[in-house]
Amino acid sequence: MAFFISLFIFASNSMMQMDIPKYDLIEELKWRGMVQDIMPGTQDFLNQHITTGYIGFDPTAESLHIGSLVQIILLMHLQRAGHIPIALVGGATGMVGDPSGKSEERNLLDNHSLQRNVLGVKNQLQKFLDFNHPDTPALFANNYDWFKDMGFLQFIRDVGKHITVNYMMAKDSVKKRLESGISYTEFSYQLLQGYDFYWLHTHKNCHLQMGGADQWGNMTTGTELIRRLGGADCFAFTTPLITRADGGKFGKTEKGNIWLDPSLTSPYEFYQFWLNTSDQDAEKYIRIFTFLQRSQIEDIITEHQSNPHLRILQKKLAAEVTQMVHSSHDLHTAIAASDILFGKATNEQIKSLDEHTLLSVFNGVPHYQIPMQIINQNTSVTDLLAVHTSICASKAEAKRLLQSNAISINKEKIDESTIINQDILLNHAYMVVQKGKKDYHLIIAMPA
Repeated sequence: MAFFISLFIFASNSMMQMDIPKYDLIEELKWRGMVQDIMPGTQDFLNQHITTGYIGFDPTAESLHIGSLVQIILLMHLQRAGHIPIALVGGATGMVGDPSGKSEERNLLDNHSLQRNVLGVKNQLQKFLDFNHPDTPALFANNYDWFKDMGFLQFIRDVGKHITVNYMMAKDSVKKRLESGISYTEFSYQLLQGYDFYWLHTHKNCHLQMGGADQWGNMTTGTELIRRLGGADCFAFTTPLITRADGGKFGKTEKGNIWLDPSLTSPYEFYQFWLNTSDQDAEKYIRIFTFLQRSQIEDIITEHQSNPHLRILQKKLAAEVTQMVHSSHDLHTAIAASDILFGKATNEQIKSLDEHTLLSVFNGVPHYQIPMQIINQNTSVTDLLAVHTSICASKAEAKRLLQSNAISINKEKIDESTIINQDILLNHAYMVVQKGKKDYHLIIAMPA
């Protein structure tokens, strides 16, 4: 009898633990600066129930970029707090185009491109969320699954009937476009997103939608539609749109977006983006983009302020985010690559770089292409520097620099006796020539 009583107590305690969230999610997000608009009652509801919440991702490209990373991290926080996250990819709404935050009509994707993007986004999301968690496994959804068989007449009868045009036109995403013009296609987007919430509420017991601040109008349409169709109370909150202190757009560089796909933005370039943030931005970003505890972050900021030239804050931010998005190996490679340009790297470190990272590191330095046959002829180093390239203005300059120990190839000092052959090449094709301390050049041996 005692055994069964103990078993009952254990089972009861386990059920109680499942019914109570692990911590106050909204308070955690508030100190991180990740809450902007929030519906009344959201915090109390999340503190009293294990619930399901979702965020939608627009498959406009095959990869997500760091603008989407805030929302991914939000889902991760939701799961860590003991709730069930749903990552919704808009396989259907991606065909329409969200007017939120847009000043003009968006080009529509063909079905093949859209499906390719959906698959790419799905594969990326699997890296961040635990879809096999024993208690709160993440879910993946594609709204194409419930829209594909719904006809236009059925949609305007069953959904459009319940939301007035006056209500829809009051949304900022619509009002801002009225002067320049908005198509019925994009005007109807908030109804489609509202129905997403209704469908997930009905079929997945979803009570929460999260997203960026520009989504607030669409999100409240969802809660209103659920209310009018007789559903239970549902909630929503948004994160602020991430900005830079200098007014520039977050996540944008001269080359464009910072992507999560390493083939589009190398881990080295990704690491450098975070490493180059200003002190003011880094203090904000380390709260948003990492899972470090409050006391850890405060200690790092204090240490950084004592020695700002060491860029302790930026290094920690860059390390945490690069490891989360890519891997520990990619982080170590990115740090080694950074040391090549800005630190005391070794020949072994530069040899360890893969071709993609090597080219990323030296993307901005002068490039020279020479035929492989020149390498095969055991060319003298003075000819390489002054005849086959213009690294040195003349052989006389090349000899002078070589004699003064001012030339390195692949981070090794060389002299006039050095012979250039295939043994010196990195990845069978490259040489990194350093003239002085900071003057880098990349030589590429081209096949015949």
